[in-house]
Amino acid sequence: MSILYVSPHPDAFPSLRALIAARYGEAGEGPGWGGAHPRVCLQPPPASRTPFPPPRLPALEQGPGGLWVWGATAVAQLLWPAGLGGPGGSRAAVLVQQWVSYADTELIPAACGATLPALGLRSSAQDPQAALGALGRALSPLEEWLRLHTYLAGEAPTLADLAAVTALLLPFRYVLDPSARRIWGNVTRWFITCVQQPEFRAVLGEVVLFSGTRPASQQPGPEVSAPTKTAAQLKKEAKKREKLEKFQQKQKIQQQQPPPGEKKPKPEKREKKRDPGVITYDLPTPPGEKKDVSGTMPDSYSPQYVEAAWYPWWERQGFFKPEYGRSSVSAPNPRGTFMMCIPPPNVTGSLHLGHALTNAIQDSLTRWHRMRGETTLWNPGCDHAGIATQVVVEKKLWREQGLSRHQLGREAFLREVWKWKEEKGDRIYHQLKKLGSSLDWDRACFTMDPKLSATVIEAFVRLHEEGVIYRSTRLVNWSCTLNSAISDIEVDKKELTGRTLLSVPGYKEKVEFGVLVSFAYKVQGSDSNEEVVVATTRIETMLGDVAIAVHPEDPRYQHLKGKSVVHPFVSRSLPVIFDDFVDMEFGTGAVKITPAHDQNDYEVGQRHGLEAVSIMDARGALVNVPPPFLGLPRFEARKAVLAALKERGLFRGVEDNPMVVPLCNRSKDVVEPLLRPQWYVRCGEMAQAASAAVTRGDLRILPEAHQRTWHAWMDNIRDWCISRQLWWGHRIPAYFVTVSDPAVPPGEDPDGRYWVSGRTEAEAREKAAKEFGVSPDKISLQQDEDVLDTWFSSGLFPFSILGWPNQSEDLSVFYPGTLLETGHDILFFWVARMVMLGLKLTGKLPFREVYLHAIVRDAHGRKMSKSLGNVIDPLDVIHGVSLQGLHNQLVNSNLDPSEMEKAKEGQKADFPAGIPECGTDALRFGLCAYTSQGRDINLDVNRILGYRHFCNKLWNATKFALRGLGKGFVPSATSEPGGCESLADRWIRSRLTEAVRLSNQGFQAYDFPAITTAQYSFWLYELCDVYLECLKPVLNGVDQVAAESARQTLYTCLDIGLRLLSPFMPFVTEELFQRLPRRTPQAPPSLCVTSYPEPSECSWKDPEAEAAFELALSITRAVRSLRADYNLTRIRPDCFLEVADEATGALASAVSGYVQTLASAGIVAVLALGASAPQGCAVALASDRCSVHLQLQGLVDPARELGKLQAKRDEAQRQAQRLQERRAASSYSVKVPLKVQEADEAKLQQTEAELRKVEEAIALFQKML
Repeated sequence: MSILYVSPHPDAFPSLRALIAARYGEAGEGPGWGGAHPRVCLQPPPASRTPFPPPRLPALEQGPGGLWVWGATAVAQLLWPAGLGGPGGSRAAVLVQQWVSYADTELIPAACGATLPALGLRSSAQDPQAALGALGRALSPLEEWLRLHTYLAGEAPTLADLAAVTALLLPFRYVLDPSARRIWGNVTRWFITCVQQPEFRAVLGEVVLFSGTRPASQQPGPEVSAPTKTAAQLKKEAKKREKLEKFQQKQKIQQQQPPPGEKKPKPEKREKKRDPGVITYDLPTPPGEKKDVSGTMPDSYSPQYVEAAWYPWWERQGFFKPEYGRSSVSAPNPRGTFMMCIPPPNVTGSLHLGHALTNAIQDSLTRWHRMRGETTLWNPGCDHAGIATQVVVEKKLWREQGLSRHQLGREAFLREVWKWKEEKGDRIYHQLKKLGSSLDWDRACFTMDPKLSATVIEAFVRLHEEGVIYRSTRLVNWSCTLNSAISDIEVDKKELTGRTLLSVPGYKEKVEFGVLVSFAYKVQGSDSNEEVVVATTRIETMLGDVAIAVHPEDPRYQHLKGKSVVHPFVSRSLPVIFDDFVDMEFGTGAVKITPAHDQNDYEVGQRHGLEAVSIMDARGALVNVPPPFLGLPRFEARKAVLAALKERGLFRGVEDNPMVVPLCNRSKDVVEPLLRPQWYVRCGEMAQAASAAVTRGDLRILPEAHQRTWHAWMDNIRDWCISRQLWWGHRIPAYFVTVSDPAVPPGEDPDGRYWVSGRTEAEAREKAAKEFGVSPDKISLQQDEDVLDTWFSSGLFPFSILGWPNQSEDLSVFYPGTLLETGHDILFFWVARMVMLGLKLTGKLPFREVYLHAIVRDAHGRKMSKSLGNVIDPLDVIHGVSLQGLHNQLVNSNLDPSEMEKAKEGQKADFPAGIPECGTDALRFGLCAYTSQGRDINLDVNRILGYRHFCNKLWNATKFALRGLGKGFVPSATSEPGGCESLADRWIRSRLTEAVRLSNQGFQAYDFPAITTAQYSFWLYELCDVYLECLKPVLNGVDQVAAESARQTLYTCLDIGLRLLSPFMPFVTEELFQRLPRRTPQAPPSLCVTSYPEPSECSWKDPEAEAAFELALSITRAVRSLRADYNLTRIRPDCFLEVADEATGALASAVSGYVQTLASAGIVAVLALGASAPQGCAVALASDRCSVHLQLQGLVDPARELGKLQAKRDEAQRQAQRLQERRAASSYSVKVPLKVQEADEAKLQQTEAELRKVEEAIALFQKML
């Protein structure tokens, strides 16, 4: 029997840590040694039992005479191995170990240092304020990390949280008063979340936080198990550690030296400098304070360094609020107003690439409008996600307490949901902040907030009073597992090619689908035993059949007019009816009609006045049927009906049948069409108004291709079922009326007259009394138990967040909104309903434009799916993740074991080395660069990595520029040229003008690839590759006027270039912008509230300079090509330019200096018209007016080069001959796939071109011999 020895003292946090770990181990996979859970002993182990002096508590003995483990860290890890978050060495485990180490080495000393002296348990070497300061410094990294994370590592508590929480128990109990807890808001939120977990509560009970006064009963006793080392001892230990590290480094160097007598190995060839890896920002910056950028820039770009500290500062400064910089939001603004509300993510949700794409696009648009000076509001919010949230909390309730919601009761269950929401509901907000989303968080709304709930009730009551909402019994999509109706968007359609066995919740054995069962109905009164054969994929529903339908023109059944068939199990005859909907060519041409369980049959039944017999209850058990079928679950009944048909000789066969099975995407249950009384919204007139708004151009939908879909949906719309049989959500404000008056007959549920709605129960009672002409005291009301469809409250979102129906400043300024941006997959489910409800309730469109982005797919164009292993978490792209880390995520998912290996293989194929750290800016820029209107996005992570390298290019360019500008540089008051600009200065200003024009034009047209391409090309190919190279000799030259002009132009490029990029890359541009000097002291404090460059500000288009530089770049490309051809990488060969006319000659002379710099050439000389180039030159065309002659004489060995070229020619000739022979074969065009033929043709053309170049080079070298 293993024994866990712990201290009995309530504040002995190391022992508490071990006890909580034991609780987690009991609830999970058990302790690390695989044995039974240990017995707890509240005292130190007897000295006789230990092979050494008694260890400090906690201590763990694995059986008498077995292994001893002591110390909170080791014991906790052994008791709760799953708390590591993943296998050793994985990213998750390393992160956990890092935080555990931080808790042991930083938090515990700081916590004890601040708490114990305050309680008089230790003489403090420093004053209390200094001790609290040390605690604050230890809490800072926690506060910053928890700003974007619910827990320290992963989505549930780990050993990291356990170590840190127990380390902070004493400060939270005895030192950190309410004002201090407000400063450390994220730490406090996390601490409370953790200590409310069942495993923590089982050990700690209710943790009472320090109120500011310390009752005697709360004083800890003398047995507090905390480090008792003084500050001097800690300092001494730190010095020892430092010496040990130096000694270990020295030993490592000595081990790398060769033994005596051996030669020292030559150092490997130095590779091109690479990013040194992770660089972090570790300067103490309290959350919300401005980041310190006064220090030296790191050598290379690091996302972790760059993205630190900026977001809390932006948020605290109010940059994201529409009030920023103005007296009120209603103050007149000639620049206009921009308002957009976020598509509210589910409160249960976590960030996926769809969210990342949505927010990258929306935030770039928001930042652009804000920088243009418009009164800008991007309003955040979160959806209560009725079904999803209820399912999550029900599972949690069952897992932790073994209770169902029905056992708990409605009110208690709703308290559990609200509790879960307060603990976990803001996770998606933290993740959106990680993406840099510039939302006004003070206006964040939750669809169950009182303000939004009041809007929902008002909307329902108004629409009900107008008859737009009504009660009716119709077929709905029903989930028997959820016991609720669900919307079409919550139904997944699983396509089957034939017989398939599927797992269905509630059934031990898999259920057969994808087959068509044929059986016979005997014709009533037939002397010849005549029968009608029908077929069905749902044989159990035959118990609810009420008719047989055939086509009116089908000659096989004309004699059956007026006849009936006999039901074999139910005392019911089924009339043979004639209806056009029947397909004569399918099967026997006869169809069974089950109005209560099939939509088509329901409509047939309505046309022919047939009874709808419901044979299933809400749980899927059979009702209204005779034994032995009565009470059977529907798929058990399927087997029983089939057996009974065979027994009576009515079974006629079974065959494979391709079909679509509707599955509930929440419960994975097979959706059943059931007749239920529900509330419906009458959509016809509202849909016509929404369609007309698009036709008139009042509402613009982009891309325009979606307008056809819009009109098709609006023209064929059905009434909308808004009832959901849930507890979590907006309870329907409708009441069933019972009148205590014999003159008024009792009502039935489907009768709308017996239902009233009201903003309050009192209002509903008054309505009912008036309706039935009785006094209110004779009215009894029963509120509908159901809640409203989540999409109903979402459809009101654009004005519910602004307080409608109450008038407010926000409602008058920001409604209607400007834009709605979302994915095209919810055009009908959300966008259309917002438009319909907005027009109906407010008389106004909720927004003027709708921009619909594409769906994100993987690099191969496949839909992202867990089973394919191609789902990408955007945070993995931001932070990076190993292949093992990706595998671990699959293990924690709900994949079937059969799909797990397939998914792992998919991950291995797509991400053999995992996903590298790319950073937020690169991900945002990449997603926007992909967003081409009308096409889905095939996301390749390597392209995102390319944009991370682009960030590094920005970093290095700015670093070089700052050195070039110098410490004393003062930018001119405006960006206008000073008049002394060189050709290069004029050219780069002209290219900057074009980038500004294309960026603004692209934002106005939602053409994101055009914007990103323009900005990428300017920074990379024009500023970095050309202008900065041209600048180097100028900045190092003696002409101070030219140097100053170049510096001013360089500053202008940096200033405007960073402002251009800011909407897409907010972090790196802010970091670099803050390091630049300002033109005026009145300049805005942040890049995100600085003006966006506009064409009117940058009107420096210079066609002459562009033409001259185009020639310079053409010559440069030709020189570089020749140097590569002849392997002249380390030599600066002379270059002679042969021109066709004097104008080209003058232009070439003007740019010769730039060519010399850019092409690394020696002398660059323009030949006189008609003059010949020196002997021994290679020739290339720069343009139709200029040829480049590169001097090779004396730089290469002609004979040696000839030998290499002749060998190369022979190989090229052999390859070309093989390809020609292959293509000449008689069967080539027939047997070889077209793609291979095209590849062969391209390869032959490439080989022939290479052969021509080799022949030219051979001729040149032969002349040089």
